[in-house]
This record gives sequence, structure tokens and C-alpha cells, in this order.
Amino acid sequence: MAPGSALIPRLMDLSPGTEALRYCFALPAHPGSVAGARQLARARLDAWKLTGDAYDAAVLIVSELVTNAVVHTTSARVVCELRCLGRRLRIAVQDQGHRLDGPRLRRSSDDEHGRGLLLVDAMSSSWGSHDAGDSSGRIVWAELPHSTKRPCGTERPC
Repeated sequence: MAPGSALIPRLMDLSPGTEALRYCFALPAHPGSVAGARQLARARLDAWKLTGDAYDAAVLIVSELVTNAVVHTTSARVVCELRCLGRRLRIAVQDQGHRLDGPRLRRSSDDEHGRGLLLVDAMSSSWGSHDAGDSSGRIVWAELPHSTKRPCGTERPC
């Protein structure tokens, strides 16, 4: 994705007759919650019958975004949302407190840390961030195309 467009969220098409599958969970903002987030995401993606590389990419993106929220904010909890519509999956993670400048890609490979957003950028079709509506944090999101046995939205959400 081109730098500079990361802060412009793309909206999903919610045309009449389409349903988005949505799953949301909240976890305490501590390092042990990252594994819990991966486990919850895997369980939901399995239920939605997500297949192929998108499954692995989605789990990695959840892991990276939750890790960033835990490590780089003053949050007590982190909220993760998975939303599936048609052939697109949107992952969003909301924290409760953020840096004023927001998340940034680090191009240096010398640092042991800071490559998470490079992975998100490489594995998603688009990503970005914006302030949460209640101004108590930031939402970082990523979208990726996927394939399932049938498109998401053709079954009722759980």
C-alpha cells in the first residue's frame, strides 16, 4: 500500500441484501493476551471457514496489531474486531491511549522491534489508523482479500 494513504479508511459495501459477519472481543492489555487474541481469531476464522493464505495472514495481523496496542499504549484493555463481508476480511484493534503521532512504518531492519507494521503492510491489501470516536484511543485496521467455501455474508452471524 502506498505511504500516505494509510490514514484513509476504506468503507465496506453494505448493499441491501448483504450481511457482514462480525466478531468482537476484549482482552486485558498485557503481553499474555496476544496468544489469547490469536486463539480467539483462529476459532472464529475456522467457524467462518476461511481458507488459504488469508487465514495465516489474518492470525498474524491480529497478533501484530494486538502486540502494538499492548506495547505502545497506556491501555488497560484492547478490543479486537473481525468483520467479514464478501471476499474481504477487516481486522480492527482499538486501544485506550495512544501516541499523538499514531503508528508508523519503520524501514530499518537493524532494530529487533518495530517490524510488525511492515508485516501488516506486506500481508494486507490496505491498512490504516484513526482516532476512536470517543477520543479515548486509536483504532488500527487492516483489510485482506480471502477465499472461503462460500463468500462471507451468505450465512447468518453466530
